[in-house]
Amino acid sequence: MPKTKVFLLTISSLSIALNIVLGTLVSTFKIPFIFLDTIGTIVTAVLFGPLQGALVGGLTNIIQGMLTNPKDIPFFLVNVAVGLLVGVIAKKFKFDIKTAIITGLILSVICPLIGTPIAIWLYGGITGSGNDFIFMWLIKSGKDIFTAAFIPRITGNIIDKVFSCLLVVFLVRALPEKYKSSVGS
Repeated sequence: MPKTKVFLLTISSLSIALNIVLGTLVSTFKIPFIFLDTIGTIVTAVLFGPLQGALVGGLTNIIQGMLTNPKDIPFFLVNVAVGLLVGVIAKKFKFDIKTAIITGLILSVICPLIGTPIAIWLYGGITGSGNDFIFMWLIKSGKDIFTAAFIPRITGNIIDKVFSCLLVVFLVRALPEKYKSSVGS
């Protein structure tokens, strides 16, 4: 795989843009149970490793926060964790359909474990996403704040992270051979 600085910067920039565009669309339309704001992070982590994936993830939230919604900035920790975890897994195992599903399931637990406390501590559980409706319903039904914030996040992440990881498998497979020689796809 050509790992020149230009290629790395190009893919990283496109990945950040992909994260921001898809995340903004989901947020704008308040679509529950999905985020789609880590696909670029996952692509970069699979192609270049954990550090580059983490950098793309962190920069996504910082740039997104500066452009549209400052509430996104603290959640950079979630996107950094995605980049690190996917990068380590992709380096150790062939990132195929089975690995993508397992990785997506792992992420679907880890991401809400990081994101839920951020949402509660900084925003009282309300973050302006489609999950807020479910959060409020759970609060009104007597659930404690952590449970009410965690349930819609883990539910959404199971769908979102498994779908995102599977999509990346197909995106990487579609790359020309010269770009994926070290990916193992």
